[in-house]
Amino acid sequence: MEIFSEVGLTILITIAVAFIVSFAATPIVKMFAEKVGAIDVPDEERRVHDHPIPRMGGLAIFLGFILSVLLFVDISPQIQGILLGSIIIIVTGAVDDIVSLNAWVKLFLQIAAACVPVFFGVRIEVVMNPILWSSTEYLILKSLSIPITILWIVGITNSVNLIDGLDGLAVGVSTISSITMLVIALLVADSNVAIVMAALVGACVGFMPYNLNPAKIFMGDTGALLLGYILATMSVLGLFKFYAIVSFAVPLLALAVPLFDTIFSFFRRLVRGQSPFHADRGHLHHRLIDMGLSQKQAVAILYSISAILGLAAVVITTSGELRALILILGFCLCAVLWIFVYREFHKNAEKRSNGNNGANASSDEAASSDVSKNESADTESRYDGKEN
Repeated sequence: MEIFSEVGLTILITIAVAFIVSFAATPIVKMFAEKVGAIDVPDEERRVHDHPIPRMGGLAIFLGFILSVLLFVDISPQIQGILLGSIIIIVTGAVDDIVSLNAWVKLFLQIAAACVPVFFGVRIEVVMNPILWSSTEYLILKSLSIPITILWIVGITNSVNLIDGLDGLAVGVSTISSITMLVIALLVADSNVAIVMAALVGACVGFMPYNLNPAKIFMGDTGALLLGYILATMSVLGLFKFYAIVSFAVPLLALAVPLFDTIFSFFRRLVRGQSPFHADRGHLHHRLIDMGLSQKQAVAILYSISAILGLAAVVITTSGELRALILILGFCLCAVLWIFVYREFHKNAEKRSNGNNGANASSDEAASSDVSKNESADTESRYDGKEN
C-alpha cells in the first residue's frame, strides 16, 4: 500500500509538471509557428475552420512530455529507444507543418522512427490466439515480431493524425487512451509505464485549453504524429507484453476510435480507386458534422465512445467488485451518450425543418409580393392609358 501511494504521488506530480510546461509553452510555440509560417489555411473542402490558424502546437506537448519523463521515469533501454524515435517523429512533424512533406517521405521517416524502439527491444512477441476453438491460447510471433511491431507503430501513428480534423478531437481522444493505458499499467503493476502515460496525459491536458473549439492553435502533424507514436510504442511496452493477464483486445479497445477510422478510411479509398494517402471528407468526425452536429457535439460523441471502449479495456484486466463497478459506469455512459445523441439529432431535425419552412414561407412571400407589384403596375398602366 505504501508503494502504491508513492507511485500515485509520483503520477500526480508527473501530470502536474507536464501540464504546467505544456500550458506555459503553448503561447510561445504559437508565436514561433506564426514566425516560421506554420499556418493552417482553410483552402480545402475537408477543412472545418474558416480562418488561418497556427499549427505545430505539438511542440508544447512534446516539451511537457519529455521533461516529465526525464525527471520521473526510470529510463530503461526500451524507454530510451522510444524517446530517440520520438525525436525523429517530432522533427518530421515540424518540417511537415512548415513545408508539407511528400506522403511517401513521411511514411519512410515514420518507419525509420518505428525501427528505433524495435532495435531497443520494444516488440510484440506474443499475442492472444484469435481462433477461439484452437487449443493454443497464445501465438509466439518469433521472426514476425519485428514487421508486425513496425506495422502497428506506423499504423497507430497515422491513425491519430487522421482523426485530427476537429478542434480538440485528437488531443482529447489521445488523453482518454493515455488514461486507459495508465490505469491498466497500474493494474498490472508496471509503475514505469504508468508514469510515462501520466506525462502524456499532463502534456495533452495542458495543451487542450488552447485547442478546444474555437481553437487558438492546432497541434499539427507535430503533435498528432507524436501522440500516435507514443501511444503505439507504449502499448507495445505496457499492454502486449502482459499476455498472461491482458488479451490482444486491450490495446485495440484502448486505441479503437483512431484505429477504426484509419482502417475504414484505408479500405474506403481503395474501393474508390484512390490512393490510401488521399485526403478526403469521409472520416467519422466529418460524417457527424454532415449529419447536422456542431463541432462540439461531434467531439463530445467521439470522446464518449473512446471513454466507453477504454472502460471495456480496463474491465478485461479487472475482476470482482471493481469489474462490476466499471461495467455499471460504462452502462451509465452508454445511456447518457444515447440520450445526448437522440436529443441532438431531434433538435437538429427540427431546426432543419423550421429552416426549410421559413425558406418556403419567404419564397411564397416574395412570390406574392412580385405578383402584387405586377398587378399594381398593370393597374397603373391601364389608368395612364385612360388618361391619355
